[in-house]
Amino acid sequence: MMSERLDDKVSARGDVGSIPLWLSLVVLTTAAVLLVTPLRGIWLSYGGRWAYILLVAALTAFGSTPLMIRLAFHLRVLDYPDARKVHGAPTPLMGGLAVYLAFGISILANSIIDQQVVAILIGASLLVLVGVLDDLHPLPAGVKLLAQLLAVAVVIGSGIVLTLFPRTLFGNVADAILTIIWLLGITNAMNFFDGMDGLATGLSIITAGLMAIVAVQTFQPFLGWFAAAMVGSCLGFLPFNFRARRPAAIFLGDAGSTFLGFTLAALAVKGEWAENGIVDIAAPALIFWVFIFDMTYITLARILSGKVRNFREWIDYVGKDHLHHRLDALLGSHRKTVLLIFLLSIAMGLAAVALRNAETLEAVLLVLQAVILAIIFSILERVGQR
Repeated sequence: MMSERLDDKVSARGDVGSIPLWLSLVVLTTAAVLLVTPLRGIWLSYGGRWAYILLVAALTAFGSTPLMIRLAFHLRVLDYPDARKVHGAPTPLMGGLAVYLAFGISILANSIIDQQVVAILIGASLLVLVGVLDDLHPLPAGVKLLAQLLAVAVVIGSGIVLTLFPRTLFGNVADAILTIIWLLGITNAMNFFDGMDGLATGLSIITAGLMAIVAVQTFQPFLGWFAAAMVGSCLGFLPFNFRARRPAAIFLGDAGSTFLGFTLAALAVKGEWAENGIVDIAAPALIFWVFIFDMTYITLARILSGKVRNFREWIDYVGKDHLHHRLDALLGSHRKTVLLIFLLSIAMGLAAVALRNAETLEAVLLVLQAVILAIIFSILERVGQR
């Protein structure tokens, strides 16, 4: 009986969020025209490469997402409601493929290629593949972690490594370990945030947008182009994932959330933030502050409460104790929770932008501000949990 009711909901929502097939094809054709005609050269000659990349990515994602909705319903690749989830009807899970394809096409078509770019794309593609398999048939947490470690190994092997310690054997090992923790932490934190309509997608837009601003400040066109591709891909997908009066028509799925988290984390390592050591650490930490805070909070809370006692239990644990869950319990509204987290991420990111010309003392004060905000939100979240 329960299965029949779910099937009725699937049938009822089969066209939710879809635009007419002809319109989807028109949008994709427009993106193709931009790619293969002299229009591309005109954009580039006037210094609009970042805008061109953003537009191609947005059109590709917007045009392909309705196709993914139809494909997911046809293959029944759906996220069914349960006690741990906040949505009330089966929802397609293949949105991440639309974002991934839009990002990859916009990057490859603009010949933004070197060894490290190839490594990021290979690692991200591996996570997309594993994510799709997991959406089709849930995989053990250990298998997904192994895939993430392989993706991280590919990126580190290409030379994308944090450089916080002196160039000694100990320093190199310490940098490699911190890079692994960073990439795995942000990848899984983004996956955790894919629990409310538009949350992971919006956070990706905000994070990539802030990285684009830093890229302009520090004269890193390469980083800016990547950020533009990410912003465009997510903007094209967002209208189907975060809607004003209706639930999401499609979710990112594990394929999309891990792709976004891993790619953004790798770009942060690849980018050059500042010559000042404190600013070099503080700027990306502030931009990714929401992810770092949530991952740190739930890890400490689960250990101190005895919910997890070892690493195996930690990777297998599934619960409603993340930042968005706790704020939702306090605010009583999914939408208000999502918007509050967006505002928090923007506020911390703007502090990172301000760090560009900050002296050491100013940098320390901005980091202290982040710590104070973490304490404030921890208090609010404890109220929400109770």
